[in-house]
Amino acid sequence: MGRIGLSQNIQSHYFLHSTTSLNTQLSKVPNFTPNFKNPMKITASMAVAPTCFGFKNLMETVTIDVHKAEGRPLNVPLIAPFTIASSRLDKVENVAIRVELSNGCVGWGEAPILPFVTAEDQETALAKAAEACEFLKQSRQMTLNLVLAKIGDVLPGHDFASVRAGVEMALIDAAANSIGIPLWRIFDAVSNSISTDITIPIVSPTEASELASKYRKQGFKTLKLKVGKNLNGDIEVLQSIRAAHPDCLFILDANEGYTAKEAIEVLEKLHEMDVTPVLFEQPVHRDNWEGLGHVSQIAKEKYGVSVAADESCRSLADAKKIVQESLADVINIKLAKVGVLGALEIIDLVRSSGLNLMIGGMVETRLAMGFAGHLAAGLGCFKFIDLDTPLLLAEDPVFGGYEVSGPDYHFSNARGHGGFLHWDNIACSSSCI
Repeated sequence: MGRIGLSQNIQSHYFLHSTTSLNTQLSKVPNFTPNFKNPMKITASMAVAPTCFGFKNLMETVTIDVHKAEGRPLNVPLIAPFTIASSRLDKVENVAIRVELSNGCVGWGEAPILPFVTAEDQETALAKAAEACEFLKQSRQMTLNLVLAKIGDVLPGHDFASVRAGVEMALIDAAANSIGIPLWRIFDAVSNSISTDITIPIVSPTEASELASKYRKQGFKTLKLKVGKNLNGDIEVLQSIRAAHPDCLFILDANEGYTAKEAIEVLEKLHEMDVTPVLFEQPVHRDNWEGLGHVSQIAKEKYGVSVAADESCRSLADAKKIVQESLADVINIKLAKVGVLGALEIIDLVRSSGLNLMIGGMVETRLAMGFAGHLAAGLGCFKFIDLDTPLLLAEDPVFGGYEVSGPDYHFSNARGHGGFLHWDNIACSSSCI
C-alpha cells in the first residue's frame, strides 16, 4: 500500500490553531458552538459539529488570508507509457500547488498536464501558477467565495483551466483544513468511499490480456479500454480482454479517434461478439457535434449503449448545448477541463437535466485524485467513476490521503482531502514564488 492511508499525524505540524475570526464565522453555522473562552485553541474535533457543513457555507463564512503560495513541477514516472488515440504520455509532468494561510493551515492542489486535452504545457502552467500565487500573496483577507472569483479572473477560460483547478483545489483544501472538516462532508456528505474503474491504454492484445488478468485478481469489475487508433486492432484487443476477464464490464474511450461511421461499426462488431459496453466515451472529434449526436442516437436505440461527452464538454456552454440538443447521454466531469467551480456548475445543470454524470481525470497523482474522489463521494451523483490514474504511476509522491483497496477508495482523513507532499523534496523551478 506504500504511502497510501498514512496517519494524519504525519502532517499535524501543518495545521496550527485557527483565529478568533474563524470562531466568529463558524458561530453562524447551525449546530456549531465555538469555544469563546479559549478562542486560540480550536481543534478539529470542535470544528466538526455539522454533519454536512456545506460548500456554500464554506464559501461564504471562511475567510482566506494567504501567507505563502507556490507552484512547483510535479514529475512522476509512469509504470508504462500511457497511449490514447490523441497522444502518448511517457511520464507525468504536472504542477503542484501549495497554499499556506496566515493561521498556519495548508492546502494542496495539482494541475495535470495532458497534451491535446489540457491547453497548458508544464512551462505555461508554472508561469500562470506563479502569477496566481503572487496575486494571492498580495491580496487582502477575503471570503473564499471572493478569492475564488478573483482567481477565475486571473486564470480565465479553458486555456488556463487546469492551473485554475489546481489553485482552487489548494484554496478549498486550506479552507476545509481551517475548520477541521473532510471535503466529502463539505460536498453534501452522501458517502466517504467510491469504487473506480481501471484503464487499459492502447497496447497490444497480449499486453491487454495480461493487464486484464492482473486487474481481475485485484478486484476490478469495470475496465476502461482506450481505443480509436486502429479499428481492427481495437477489436482484437477487446477479444483478448474478454478472454482474460470474461465477467468484466467494458467502457470504451475513443478520445475523439473515430469517425461517426467507424464508431458505429465498432458497436456492430461488438454486438456480433455479444459484448455490450456500459459506456462509449467521446467516440468522435470534440467539434463534431453532428457526429456525436448521430452516434449517441444509434448507440442508444440500436445497441442500448450510452455515449459520454468528454473532450466535447470544456465549458458550461458546451454542457448546455449537449443537454439541449440531446447529443450525449452522459457528461464526463474533469476538474482540469473546467476548474472546480466550473465543474460544480456543470454538475448542477446535468443533474437537473436527467442526463447521467461521469467523473474522470487526466493523469494525476493522489493530490488531484483525492480532491476529485472526495467530491464524487460527497455528492454521490456519479454513475461512472474513473479516478484510477494514480494506480498507473511508478511512484507515489503523496503522503496521507485516502486508503486504497483494489478499486475501492476510502476517505477516512480528518480534514480537507488529506493528501500532502514533502515540499522540500519537490524540485523548485524558476517560477517558484
